[in-house]
Amino acid sequence: MQGNGFKIGTIVAFLALTIYYLWPTLQWNLEQNYIEELSPDEAAQYEEQNREKLQYLRDNILSLGLDLQGGMHVTLEVGIPQLVLELAGDNADELLREVINTARERSIESDTDFIDEMVAEFESRDPDARLSRYYRNDAMDITRRSTNEEIATFLKTQRQSALDRAIEIIRTRVDRYGVTEPSIVKQGNNRVVVELPGVEDKERVRNLLKGTARLEFRLAADAETFRSFVNQVYEYYSNYQGEEADSMEITSNPLEEVLLPAQSPYLMGYATARDTARVMDLLKTEDIQRMMPRNTTVMWSANPLSGQAGEDLYQLIGVRTQVELTGDVIEAASVQFDPATNVPEVSMSMNSEGARKWGRITGANIGKPVAIVLDGFVFSYPNVQTKISNGRSSITGLDGIDEAEDLVNILLSGALPAPLEILEERTVGATLGAESIRAGLNSILFGLGVVAIFMIIYYRTGGAIADLALLLNIIFILGILAAFKATLTLPGIAGIVLTIGMAVDANVLIFDRIREEQRTGKTLKASIEAGYSNAMSAIVDANVTTFFVAIILFSFGVGPIKGFAVTLMAGIVASLFSAIVITRVVVDYLTKTKKSTVSFG
Repeated sequence: MQGNGFKIGTIVAFLALTIYYLWPTLQWNLEQNYIEELSPDEAAQYEEQNREKLQYLRDNILSLGLDLQGGMHVTLEVGIPQLVLELAGDNADELLREVINTARERSIESDTDFIDEMVAEFESRDPDARLSRYYRNDAMDITRRSTNEEIATFLKTQRQSALDRAIEIIRTRVDRYGVTEPSIVKQGNNRVVVELPGVEDKERVRNLLKGTARLEFRLAADAETFRSFVNQVYEYYSNYQGEEADSMEITSNPLEEVLLPAQSPYLMGYATARDTARVMDLLKTEDIQRMMPRNTTVMWSANPLSGQAGEDLYQLIGVRTQVELTGDVIEAASVQFDPATNVPEVSMSMNSEGARKWGRITGANIGKPVAIVLDGFVFSYPNVQTKISNGRSSITGLDGIDEAEDLVNILLSGALPAPLEILEERTVGATLGAESIRAGLNSILFGLGVVAIFMIIYYRTGGAIADLALLLNIIFILGILAAFKATLTLPGIAGIVLTIGMAVDANVLIFDRIREEQRTGKTLKASIEAGYSNAMSAIVDANVTTFFVAIILFSFGVGPIKGFAVTLMAGIVASLFSAIVITRVVVDYLTKTKKSTVSFG
């Protein structure tokens, strides 16, 4: 054992670090087993009492991938056609809209680049026309003289910027949501692939990923004018004779069948969720639109009220079409609780410009409602009691703490630069993940067992030493993954199984070399010394080249490939350490006296 002090110290330190990083995982599993044995009420109470401890363990456990613990796999597409149309702003006309629609259909049919198809379609209609009539950007030197090629380059740059911004916002929202080790990867020119392990509330995640967070502050409609409009609409449909009048007698008011009247001068009425679309169809007719007061529109409330029959009713609210303020002025947002009702609400703070405008708006509309609109729905329309000069406001009418937290998340993350559409969604159940874990563990145990038996039969004592190192090698791999916050996936388990074979490969080279040296007549100690030193170059060369391949896989691979590469790199480091250092220390210990005999087959 002389001269092995440093090696022993290194082994002890490595083993201590491994236990340190794996300890939260062991504790977490013990805690989960204990909680499962409790009743639902006792489990909830225990989790509340130990919230900080459980959160610490959750943040430091060895993370499992989507294929092992279940969760969601979502492919999102950024709405580039709508982005291109919005970049044109007020310059957009019917021709541009037709070109964009045609280009979108062709790009989908032939799987080609949308912007290239758009430029080709535009030039096919008029070869001398220029897209610069629609687009301007001083920062990128896009003027009326810009060629169509320059406009195409500009649009592709904006597309890339929108995709990068969407990824950044999605990542921020997911991180605030609390998903452990999410995977957010860009795919092609306009897609984002998101993997969220352990997610259970799928609808909430969908809303979180797609939410545009278009926050607006609007004044309520003029009470007198709007009430007059509502009366005219009801009177119009009381005397309504539509297309069906020729074939049947109209005996009821079609609007009253789907919209209950309201007393408030700012409300048009109440409707159930199934009737909201029918109400909007009745209000979209040309006759009704001509009656609509200038600068006025109607919007549904975001959350329902409870009706007399127990059915949820949504309010149809009259608001101004002009947007007074947008969510860009929001500087901070947080969840607060009403001290009187303990109902969650979102408190917002505006920047200096927003606070100044908000003070002017509220000061000029004391006693009147101001609508807080998010993504086209009115979350609240409180009456202004006094001038608000500090820029602080609240959004009420939220459906629980989860909605309040998600709203804060979206507001702080910012609005998406373009709409997102979910193209593909796959859900991996926790049961399937558990089966994958069992299958993976069985494969590891089977591979370990076969290798261990072979090594003992073929190399006798040396094989048993290699098996000990192999067992420690697997523990070290898991410790490395936990230390670097890596995620263990099903392909990662395949990497561990592969590492089992590679780990004993080093010992095979060493032990065979020792046997060769013994056949030349050298003593056991001399053969061991020569065996380790002469086999070292081949071992290092093989493992270093494999490590470089793993780096390449990690750098350019995505999803399962990256998971495989991570465990492969961890396995190579651990196997080199166990095969070269640990086995040498054990062999030296067993052969420390001249009478010691160690068989290598």
